[in-house]
Amino acid sequence: MVSSCHSLVNDPMCLRKPFAASPLLVRVAPFVIFLALTFCQGQFGEASRYWFYLAKTLAGAWLIWEMRPFVSEMRWAMSWEAVMVGVAVFAAWVGITGEWTTQNSLWAKFGLTHSLGAPPKTWNPNEQFGDGSALAWLIIVTRMAGSTLIVPPLEEVFYRSFLYRYIAKPDFQSVPLNQFLPLPFFATAAVFGFSHNEWLAGIFCGAAYQWLVIRKNRLGDAMTAHAITNFLLGLWVVWRGAWHFW
Repeated sequence: MVSSCHSLVNDPMCLRKPFAASPLLVRVAPFVIFLALTFCQGQFGEASRYWFYLAKTLAGAWLIWEMRPFVSEMRWAMSWEAVMVGVAVFAAWVGITGEWTTQNSLWAKFGLTHSLGAPPKTWNPNEQFGDGSALAWLIIVTRMAGSTLIVPPLEEVFYRSFLYRYIAKPDFQSVPLNQFLPLPFFATAAVFGFSHNEWLAGIFCGAAYQWLVIRKNRLGDAMTAHAITNFLLGLWVVWRGAWHFW
């Protein structure tokens, strides 16, 4: 009988074999697991929105550790282009405003708000746990750390290393990272954009990160730019109380 993993936590090595055997699985499964935990936020009471974020941040760190030996392109890299793009995307994220620029407002224009459900409540740990409380700051720091260090590797590997190249060819590893392909470029940017409420800024963001990968022929600069954007956005959210961005 083939042995199975009784617990991912008790037997972390259980992911190593399937990850090593499948270039697709190692790039897709961690993102899907992270996304599944995101969907769990708020499904078990209002406080679960915050505790599941803490849980998915820890899970994300472990997933990155497990996948790192098998995704050679998942290596941080620094360049002036990465800094430029990271800052520019942050500016666009907070600067692009209007009636059509978020999915909440966009779908409302088409009368789809009711069918899609009410917009989620604003993510604000100060409101949930008390302004300036230790728990509130724990969640804020966790969100800052998660969005800066965990989200960029998981998302960049999925979108830029896998999805962009898979749209071009199922044998995605044969597609060079620095090859510009119009359909995958715009399709991946659109998918990335509409995975965020700020869809218009998200499309610009996805295109900018993809441009970095193509220009540098590596994933690390896009990871760094993504981290800079998210870190600056986190500072902006806390400083200005702009919790709707979270």
